[in-house]
Amino acid sequence: MKNIVAIMLAFILSAAQSNAQQSNKKMKATSAHAPVNGISMYYEVYGNGDIPLVPLHGGGSTIQTSFENIIPFLATDHKVIAIEAQAHGRTTDRNTPESFVQDADDAATLLKHLNITKANFMGFSNGGTTALQIAIRHPELVNKIVVVAGAYQREGFMQGFFEFMPTATFESMPQQLKDAFMKVNPNHALLVNMFEKDKARMVNFKDISDDLIRGIKAPALFMVGDKDVITVEHTIKMSQLIAGAKLSVIPGIHGECIGEAGSGAPGSKLPQSTAILVNEFLGR
Repeated sequence: MKNIVAIMLAFILSAAQSNAQQSNKKMKATSAHAPVNGISMYYEVYGNGDIPLVPLHGGGSTIQTSFENIIPFLATDHKVIAIEAQAHGRTTDRNTPESFVQDADDAATLLKHLNITKANFMGFSNGGTTALQIAIRHPELVNKIVVVAGAYQREGFMQGFFEFMPTATFESMPQQLKDAFMKVNPNHALLVNMFEKDKARMVNFKDISDDLIRGIKAPALFMVGDKDVITVEHTIKMSQLIAGAKLSVIPGIHGECIGEAGSGAPGSKLPQSTAILVNEFLGR
């Protein structure tokens, strides 16, 4: 098995490259809603490319809070179709609990609605677990997967995580995530609803078996911060279960490598560096 362990990323970008990337941050997305399994799913499209890349956001998030700082660098090489999951942001809810299985099926249904038969998936945090479920449940749709700080079993979370979750209150939800939701969907009751459903899903987190992970045939890249909510040991374990999977351990906390709201430092080059790794893995 070939694993790439990146403890330090040092990409020195020329002024011309930097200027080009700064202009990419101004790129506009097209956006729409689509009927998906009883909900109206919101999505945005950036860039161009033959095999689209589908970013899957974290819990409590919108497209922007998870991926705003990295999409411009991904969309230079790919058509990016970013979606918002059930009850998140601009996507409506259904009268059922959230689940990673349902999120996987929703993403697959959206792509079928868009007449897309093959895609790459990049899942962050809860979106990483969803990406794994897509690879398990819809292998025919998957070209490659990138899992950033995702987990498939409870043992993969930092110590104390599941002791804390039952006691979590709406007040403990990061303010950046609250503000981002209200910016795109100014309905406080729906914000609280999302929080409660996200919390319930994590309290009741169900392990995925080693055999199901081992059965994933799509090329996979696993990424994690060295001080992440998901342990490095768990991420290594996942990478060893999937034949040929690659691994990157990046300095930082949860989401820092992609510039996630609340963890990314202003002016950080980590989102560009992470995008370079992802673009190289996916192929230009």
